[in-house]
Amino acid sequence: MTKPKHILLVIGGGIAAYKTSELIRLIKKSGMTVRCVLTESGAQFVTPMTLAALSENEVHTTLWSLKDEAEMGHIQLSREADLLVICPATANLLAKMAGGVADDLATTLLLATDTPVMAVPAMNVRMWLHAATQRNIKQLRADGIFVMHPDEGDMACGEFGPGRLPDPEAIMAEISVQLEASFTTTDGATKSEPGNRANILDGQPAFAPDRHRPLRGKHVLITAGPTHEPIDPVRYIANRSSGRQGFALAAAAAEAGAQVTLVAGPVHLSTPAGVIRVDVETALEMEKAVHDALPADIAIMVAAVADWRADSQSGQKIKKKGAAPEPLKLTENPDILAGLARHEQRPGLLIGFAAETQKIVQHAQAKLAKKGCDWIVANDVSGDVMGGANNSVQIITATGSENWEQLPKPEVARRLVAKIIEEIA
Repeated sequence: MTKPKHILLVIGGGIAAYKTSELIRLIKKSGMTVRCVLTESGAQFVTPMTLAALSENEVHTTLWSLKDEAEMGHIQLSREADLLVICPATANLLAKMAGGVADDLATTLLLATDTPVMAVPAMNVRMWLHAATQRNIKQLRADGIFVMHPDEGDMACGEFGPGRLPDPEAIMAEISVQLEASFTTTDGATKSEPGNRANILDGQPAFAPDRHRPLRGKHVLITAGPTHEPIDPVRYIANRSSGRQGFALAAAAAEAGAQVTLVAGPVHLSTPAGVIRVDVETALEMEKAVHDALPADIAIMVAAVADWRADSQSGQKIKKKGAAPEPLKLTENPDILAGLARHEQRPGLLIGFAAETQKIVQHAQAKLAKKGCDWIVANDVSGDVMGGANNSVQIITATGSENWEQLPKPEVARRLVAKIIEEIA
């Protein structure tokens, strides 16, 4: 009989701590066991008695328990677990983890563990966006800790923006993904490792599960799909992009161990396993979502963003009046790729896509110079590429071009991610 997975849940001091009660219920419902470590500040929001009743296990609160520490409890707690989950991970906890501080039970066991760790941040929007917090997040990801991206919305403090704790169901789904991830060691044993997601592209893994995940600790930002630019409540300006190439790239990057944020226009595709998805409709919304997701180590701008939008949107459906309507006045949309190239948090490797129908290489070379990115992936969309299953691309860089024959989009994604790994190695 397979031994049930065991979660060690570290609860930080934030108002979102109340949601851990539901998370514990979901963990138990899934057939796993859970033990809680409650920080001193976390105890201001939830009680040990509540957590003990829900988890059906003793709750640990102090490093100075004579019984526990006589048995080196802070080490044993982490070694018994298959996954350590910090929820909510406050700005203070994240800062201590990034700096290697060990001044209480929670931070000591986190420093002493070799068990996979998953952090679920929750804090005020200004704290989340602060440069210090973003530096800490980058360091933690580089250290191999999986950090979920917080949700965006209204907060208890009355402000709006990124920083909300994700719903318990979303956290539980990510816990399952992290637990499914494993690699085979040289002695044949299987060991869990965060971020090694078992997502499969067309039945074939992008990277063999027994290999080191080369993008571990890297944040990859990807845009995909079209944008819809409203004219009136029933009409919009759009294009034929399906989003399939961008979603395949998100899956391949996640398989390689990256933390992936996928900003998706209006498409009907399932989110790849372990990928953080942000849905948008317009170019302006996509630009904001891209900037909100920074910093990123690598950005791949695959989305086919509409060049133009209606200068003004009618609040009512525009009716036929027997004569030709007034010409539609258009205004230019932001150039998200070029703007990202000039951004103070410009990703270290910035890749753009170019959909062309003629003079593919020449137009892509001109776009590379104009946009200020590092690579352009040019594809000929004169056939059925937009919405189709295959793609034929040219990789344009400052040193030359590389032509790839027509391949299934998941294979194009795998090859491009492999090329990125080679570039940053």
